[in-house]
Amino acid sequence: MTDTDRTGAPASAPSQKQQFELGTGPGRVLVWFYGVFTVAAASRSVVQMILDFDKAPLAYVLSAVAAVVYGFITYSLVRGGETARRAALVCCAAELAGVLVVGTWTLVRPSAFPDATVWSDFGMGYLFIPVILPVTGMIWLRRARRA
Repeated sequence: MTDTDRTGAPASAPSQKQQFELGTGPGRVLVWFYGVFTVAAASRSVVQMILDFDKAPLAYVLSAVAAVVYGFITYSLVRGGETARRAALVCCAAELAGVLVVGTWTLVRPSAFPDATVWSDFGMGYLFIPVILPVTGMIWLRRARRA
């Protein structure tokens, strides 16, 4: 049974462009990874800030920032639409810049980070997923623009 059979009229006008859903297909994998990283980074930063904030405040605040970025990207991917796609694309670029800056910083001047962040050593503590995820996300979001 088609939409025409149920209502007697077409479900949508042929000139309307079908909206590309960001959280479908491979986008679901991104939503899953970003969701897991949101919980992981937020949990880690909250526990570290409560227990040892004086030990490495910069590292713990950067982990909290990473959690916020991951959370916003997760929300944008689930929400879908062109505005959310653009916002997620900007956040993925900011995330990649953060991973590269913090990763380089932790290698050049390790004394600045007495404890690791999510983005330390380009995410080596998380199997380099923090540096792979924004690149994959940007590829997916650019592809979604053309769909």
